[in-house]
Amino acid sequence: MSARDRRWTVVDLFSGAGGMSFGFHAHQSFRVASAVDAQKSKPSRKTLACNETYSRNIGIDPLDIDLQAIEPRELARRIRQDGSLRTPAILTACPPCTGFSRTLPKNHKEDDPRNSLVGRVADFAAELSPKIVIVENARELLHGNFALHSKQLVSSLEYLGYSVHAATYRLDRFGLPQKRERTVITAVAPGLQLKTLEDLWDGFKVSPKALTVRQAIWDLPEVAAGVVDPSDEAHASSRVTPEVLERIRAIPRDGGSWISLFNHPNTEKYATPAMRRSVAAARTNHFSDVYGRMAWDTPAPVIKRECSHVGNGRYTHPEQDRLCTVRELALLQGFPKDYRFTDSSRQNAYRHVGDAVPPMISHQLAWLCHWMLGGKRPMPSDFILEDTTLKPSDIIKD
Repeated sequence: MSARDRRWTVVDLFSGAGGMSFGFHAHQSFRVASAVDAQKSKPSRKTLACNETYSRNIGIDPLDIDLQAIEPRELARRIRQDGSLRTPAILTACPPCTGFSRTLPKNHKEDDPRNSLVGRVADFAAELSPKIVIVENARELLHGNFALHSKQLVSSLEYLGYSVHAATYRLDRFGLPQKRERTVITAVAPGLQLKTLEDLWDGFKVSPKALTVRQAIWDLPEVAAGVVDPSDEAHASSRVTPEVLERIRAIPRDGGSWISLFNHPNTEKYATPAMRRSVAAARTNHFSDVYGRMAWDTPAPVIKRECSHVGNGRYTHPEQDRLCTVRELALLQGFPKDYRFTDSSRQNAYRHVGDAVPPMISHQLAWLCHWMLGGKRPMPSDFILEDTTLKPSDIIKD
C-alpha cells in the first residue's frame, strides 16, 4: 500500500465486463489497480468489446493482452507499469469456462486448449506474489472429465506456499436469484488464515422469497421486443421475426415450454423442425428450456453467454412476449441496477452479462478477503452489494 492510498490493490485477469472487479471496486478498502482481457469472441465474430463495459463501471482501461501467449514475467511487468504497484494484495482470475461446460457435448471427450489457462494462473501468481488468489469457473472445473487442470492449479499454488480451498456452490445459497453453480478456489499466502464463503455465511441464510424472478424484475417497465426503455438503454431486448414472435405467444406464460406447442393443432404449427424431431423420437426433455419462459416464483435458470436469443435457452419473459432484456438478465445475474453495458452491440451486452462473475457474489468475496487480511468478520449488512436484488431484510438467521 502506498502512502497516498492505503487501500489494498487488486489485479483482475480475464476481467470481462467487470463482474469480479466490481465487487472489490465497491468495497472502500480495495483499489482495482489493473485488469487484463483479450476480448476474444468466436473466430468468426468481432471483438467482444467487454473492456468498454469494464471501463464504464470500474474507471480504468483493461490491458488488451492474450493471457495464453504472454510470458508471466512480461505480464507482471506490464501490470506493474499499468497499475503503479509492486505487489498486489489480491489476484483474481476467471479463465474461460466454455471448455469445461457440460452443456457442450464435445467437452466430455476433448480437452479444449483454453482449459490450460487455469494452470497458468499459478504462473502469474508466482510472478506477482499476491497475498490472496481467487479463481472462479464452471462446476466442471472440479467435477468434470478435465478436472486435472484444477488439480494442477491447486498443486502449483500449494508448492508456492499457499493454503488452498476449492469448492463448488449453488449461488442462490448466497442470494443470487438464479440456479447458478460455480467453482471458487481460494488461496492465501503464509501468515493469513484461510476462510471460505461457508465461513462468511455461517449462521445466516437467504429467505427463499428473495430468490425469485418476480422479486428481481417484476417492477421494471413493460417493453416490446426490440424497443428501448427511454429511461434505461439496457432495458431492451433483441428484435425477433414475426414467426418467432408467434411461437413465443403460443408458449404458456409463467414457466411454459415449447413442448406445449404440441397440445393443439393451432399451436403445433409453430414448432421448429428440431422440436418435431425430438417429439418423434420421444425425447421431449431434449433442450426443453429452448424458447421456454421463466417462471415468476422460482430462481431463474442459468444465464449463459449466448442468452441473446429465445432459441438458446429459457430466456423468454414470464408474461411479456419477448426475450428478457439485458437489464433483466443483469439483475438476475447480480449486477447493480445502474450498471452500464456497451451500447455498440446489444448481442455483446448480453454476452457480457452471461460471461460475468455476479457482482453480488464478488462483493462477498471482497469482504471475505478483507476479513482474511485482518479485518473483523463482516455481517450480512456489510457484504450485501447496494442496488442489487438482495436486501438486508432478505437475510435470516440459520
